[in-house]
Amino acid sequence: MPKIPRRRRAERKTDYKARFSMLKSGKPRLVVRRTNRYIIAQIVCSDIAQDKVIARVTSNDLLSKGWPKEKSGSLKSLPAAYLTGFLLVKSLKVKVGEAILDLGLQRSISGSRLFAVLKGALDAGLNVPHNPEALPEMERIEKNEKLKTIFEKVRRSL
Repeated sequence: MPKIPRRRRAERKTDYKARFSMLKSGKPRLVVRRTNRYIIAQIVCSDIAQDKVIARVTSNDLLSKGWPKEKSGSLKSLPAAYLTGFLLVKSLKVKVGEAILDLGLQRSISGSRLFAVLKGALDAGLNVPHNPEALPEMERIEKNEKLKTIFEKVRRSL
């Protein structure tokens, strides 16, 4: 008789094997999720199979930090992803020394927006084991001339 997969695995939401290996480490997780409009970044600790969110930031929070309203369509861009990771670590009230990157079931492509969040978190002072080749170059993040001045302004304000 074939084994029936767990509900969240059948819905393609959870990879239980990867989740279990992350939980065994006992370290907090840097959870990065991408939606159609925003980038979501969280620091999550697990306590006896229950996740507790320590800090949460979305790229929509950049609007209150100086990102212009007319550029709100670009809140899932590479610069917005970088600043989301940077803002997440700067907004931590509890000291987190090291974390593990959790991308979930999203495809991990080197230099993508997901790794731009990681680069922002690293630049803000969070230690995350990673492959440096997977991170996007700063030239790519600051490439858009329209967003370059906004990027520098927001980064200075954080």
